[in-house]
Amino acid sequence: MKILKTRLLGIISLAAFIFTGNVNAQADRQNNSRFGIKGGLNVSNLIANDVNNNSGKLGFNGGLFLRIALTENISFQPELLYSMKGSELQYHNDFVNGTARFSLNYIDIPILAVINLSRRVNVHGGLYVASLTNVHIKNEADIDAFDFEKELNKDDFEPIDYGLVIGLGGDFDKVSLGIRYEYGLKTVGKEQTFSGQSYRFPDARNSTFQFYLGISIL
Repeated sequence: MKILKTRLLGIISLAAFIFTGNVNAQADRQNNSRFGIKGGLNVSNLIANDVNNNSGKLGFNGGLFLRIALTENISFQPELLYSMKGSELQYHNDFVNGTARFSLNYIDIPILAVINLSRRVNVHGGLYVASLTNVHIKNEADIDAFDFEKELNKDDFEPIDYGLVIGLGGDFDKVSLGIRYEYGLKTVGKEQTFSGQSYRFPDARNSTFQFYLGISIL
């Protein structure tokens, strides 16, 4: 009987230990889960061919984020953002020389994995997919016939963009802040034909640094 009681107490103690560990793990996961709004500054550029010089463009990013804790240190984070991108390009090719200013606005959907390096600091990375919402163009060319400011519109740009994301963030109670980089993998200009030759204008991919501040609602 004494041996039975000892074994029974051991089983109860083990069960209590496992239950407590599961409760604590669930609490940790719940504390790491967040839903909220975020916004910040974009410093964007276009990585382009046939360009002598390009200049960064300032813009805005803002929207919603949801962080789902999978473990105490690893989370899954999808976001829905409005993101203003673009650049100023000084171009030179066989047809024309000039300067173009592109403003490309997207609905961005980053899909991220978040890894906590400490209680407050995390690294995150993954993929983004973006849908082009509108385009604004300014152009100064040395050939009047090359007036794409009037001729080009949203239909001349790829409607979908996608690429890679990597960043560093910090969490302070209900406030999150950080910096990340988006590297586009798709050329933003659609293929065109001029004088029997095919080209893309702009033959460029998005490149964007984002500085953000997030506030958790739940």
